[in-house]
Amino acid sequence: MQLRINGESREVDADGDTPLLWVIRDDLGMTGTKYGCGLAQCGACSVMVDGVITRSCVTPVESVADSAITTIEAIEQDAVGKRVVEAWVKHQVPQCGYCQSGQVMAATALLKENASPSAEDVHAAMVNLCRCGTYNAIEAAMMDLAGIENTAPESEAAGGGEGGLGAGTIAAGVAVAAGAAVAGGALVRRSRKAKAAGQETSPEARPETRNEEEGA
Repeated sequence: MQLRINGESREVDADGDTPLLWVIRDDLGMTGTKYGCGLAQCGACSVMVDGVITRSCVTPVESVADSAITTIEAIEQDAVGKRVVEAWVKHQVPQCGYCQSGQVMAATALLKENASPSAEDVHAAMVNLCRCGTYNAIEAAMMDLAGIENTAPESEAAGGGEGGLGAGTIAAGVAVAAGAAVAGGALVRRSRKAKAAGQETSPEARPETRNEEEGA
């Protein structure tokens, strides 16, 4: 299968239903795109497909075989992407940095579609989750890029106000974390049940079998 990634044609050997994220990371070795939730909720896996922000963790690779895919590795080759990275550095946005490739991709996609977004446009587009809570710095960088004077108090910019970044994404983050915890718990329970069932049915686990073998 041929993919067009960052302006290059790359040959990949993957099943059509493999999520694009794993092809990018495992097959092509481009690890800037991150795995976050696997549910298309957090945005850490964001790439651009034909200029549209796309959650690669749930995108079958066969669905983008004829599309132009852009990952964080090539973002500074784009004039808008370069401006976004410069703004991220200027406003010292990253803390741990894990989610920031997805944040930069989302910002670049917005600004390429709309060079002068309103504050509402920014809030609608920048919905990726950040475990470090860098929403205040993200908003400051985005307002700078959009040419909007950011007059909101720091508490609002950090997500404390109704219009700032963070309030909705924090709530979404709680929901995603809860969903992941439930899914993880169910997986652990299934694993334990399967293990217990295997012990019950294996010859080694049955006392009568062991006694028979010892007496033979």
